[in-house]
Amino acid sequence: MGKLISDKYAQWEQECTERFNKLKQNEEELNRIFIDIYGLQDELTPDVDDKDVTVRKADLQREIKSLISYAVGCMFGRYSLDIDGLAYAGGEWDSSKYETFIPDSDNVIPICDDDYFNHDATTRFIEFVRVVYGDDTLEENLEFIANALGGKGTPRERIRNYFLNGFYADHCKIYQKRPIYWLFSSGKKNGFKCLMYLHRYRPDTVALIRTDYVHEIQERYRTQLQMTEDEIQNALSSEKVRLNKRIAKLKAQLLELNDYEEKVHHLADMMIPLDLDDGVKVNYAKLQSILEKIK
Repeated sequence: MGKLISDKYAQWEQECTERFNKLKQNEEELNRIFIDIYGLQDELTPDVDDKDVTVRKADLQREIKSLISYAVGCMFGRYSLDIDGLAYAGGEWDSSKYETFIPDSDNVIPICDDDYFNHDATTRFIEFVRVVYGDDTLEENLEFIANALGGKGTPRERIRNYFLNGFYADHCKIYQKRPIYWLFSSGKKNGFKCLMYLHRYRPDTVALIRTDYVHEIQERYRTQLQMTEDEIQNALSSEKVRLNKRIAKLKAQLLELNDYEEKVHHLADMMIPLDLDDGVKVNYAKLQSILEKIK
C-alpha cells in the first residue's frame, strides 16, 4: 500500500504546531517570571508575537521544495535512502551505500522543457516519489506536490516548470549564493540546462556535458523542427498557429544552443580542474561563462 505525502505533511504540521505553541507558552511564562521579579507589570507584557517565536510553523510550499531538494541530493548521491546523513561529499565513492535509489552515474542531470532525455530531473524526481511512497499513490502525490508549487498545467508540467524556472534560485538562496549543485545554462530560451554536483566534478565533466548532452539535444531539436515543419504542410488553419509557435521556439532554442556549444567546447578543451579548498565563489568563476548567473 502506497503512502500519501499529504498524510505525512499533516503529521509534520501538527508536530510543528504543538512545538511552536509549547515554546511560545514557555517564553511567555519566562517573561511573566522576569516581569514579576523586576516589578515591570506597568511597563511590559508577557505576550510574545508569533513572528518572534524561535521555531517555525510548517509551511507547505517550503516543505515540498525541501523534499525536492533532498530528492536531487539523492539523484547525485549526496544523500542516500539507505543511510542517515551525508552519503557523499567528496573522497572515495562507495556504491554500496545506494540500493533503494541509485544515483546518476555521470553526475549530469538535464533539465528539459520536454521529454528529451529519459533521466532528466523531472523523470528522476517522479521515480524518487514512486520509490519512496509507492506506485499506488504516485499520481495523488504528484498532484499534491504540484499544487504546493503552484502554477498551471498537469502535475508533471508544473513540476517540470519548477525545475526549469524555480529550483536553482531556491537552491542558491538556501546555500547563500554558494551552491553545491551547479546549473549549466545556455540562456533564457531554455535551449539547454543541466545540473552537476560540485563534489563529483572532474576535469572532463564539461567535455562529457558537451558530447553526451549538448550535441544530443541539438540533434533532437533539429529532428523536432523538421517533423513540425513537415506537419504544418497538411495542418488545419487552427493548428498552424500552434505549430508556427512551436517552430519559432525550436529555432530560437537551437540558435541559443549553437552559440552555447562554442563556449562549452572552448572550456571542455581546457580540462579545468577545481580545488574545493578554494571555495565555491572562486571555482564558480572558472566556469561562469557556461553557468547560470547567481543572483
